[in-house]
Amino acid sequence: MIQFSKSLQLIILLALIFSACDPTSDERPLGVYDTGILIMNEGAFGANDGEVTHLDPSTGTLTSSVFEKANGRPFAGLLEDLVLEEDRMYLVANTGKVEVVQPGDFKSIGAVDKGLDQPRSLATARGKLFISDYGPYDANYNTSSSYVAVVQGLDGGVVKKKIPVSSKPEDLYAFGSYVFVAASEGKKVEVLDANAELPFKTLEMPGQPVQFFELNGDLWVFCYDAQKVYFVSISKSGLSQKNIRTFPIAQATGRIAKGDDDTFYVLTSSGWPEYRDGISVMNISSGTLVSDWKKGSGFYGIGYDSDAQQIYLANAKGFQGNGEVVVYQKSGAEVNKLIVGRGPSGFLFR
Repeated sequence: MIQFSKSLQLIILLALIFSACDPTSDERPLGVYDTGILIMNEGAFGANDGEVTHLDPSTGTLTSSVFEKANGRPFAGLLEDLVLEEDRMYLVANTGKVEVVQPGDFKSIGAVDKGLDQPRSLATARGKLFISDYGPYDANYNTSSSYVAVVQGLDGGVVKKKIPVSSKPEDLYAFGSYVFVAASEGKKVEVLDANAELPFKTLEMPGQPVQFFELNGDLWVFCYDAQKVYFVSISKSGLSQKNIRTFPIAQATGRIAKGDDDTFYVLTSSGWPEYRDGISVMNISSGTLVSDWKKGSGFYGIGYDSDAQQIYLANAKGFQGNGEVVVYQKSGAEVNKLIVGRGPSGFLFR
């Protein structure tokens, strides 16, 4: 057994005390926005007034324009995605930039504001940013030059490379040295080598893939077409398709929320000019399906609070002024209604 002298014991005790009080250690106090719910407001085309609203569920307090209040300047973009990775919050604007902020207080720590066209989402891998981008429109408004932009470093900077991918890449998922890309219009999941920054493998999908999620150790991707939705599982080790769960849901959109017990909430819309919208609920393990769990118009985003077991349904209200978020119990009973920013489209539950 190792024996310590009394003087050495005192030195060790003092070292432990000072270490516990060291402000540079990994432990840090929680910031205002490290808890609660972040509501992503896309903003209106032309106005570029996208922003973030914070909700404190314990008090019901809403804080609007979180980015502008933290940085003394407007966000000035259409907010497409809100990504929390590697202790950084990334605000992706499909108007050509990514803002990087501290998650706790939303103070800016960097940006990617050059070299992008229409970014959609982001993932981090191997100390780099991988940003999905539709690319520029051609003369016929097609996106034949879509790509994934690579930025060296996690705090923003310049685009060092553009990896060509199939049309309209959406969500990204990083695993090990690979980055999975949901190329929606191309109906493919493309796998990139994050080290070489090159395409590695392509997986054909039954519909348009738009969003990844993890379930029971596997990677899954949500896909849809005009008549059906598909949940496709992918082996992360074998980089191959495993299973498909299919549901007869017509007019689905890319907006979904993962609930409890393999349950998913999928937003549907008839589109212009009727805009008959709905929410369908399905369980990919049991195969049960409830069509039109909710019906209405203006539905634009959906989220699920797993702590409170509540569904958050965003309504853009035609982008005419502020949008609205209605909160429901799983039974369908309404429990709250919130007035938020313009074009609410997504949620991040902290």
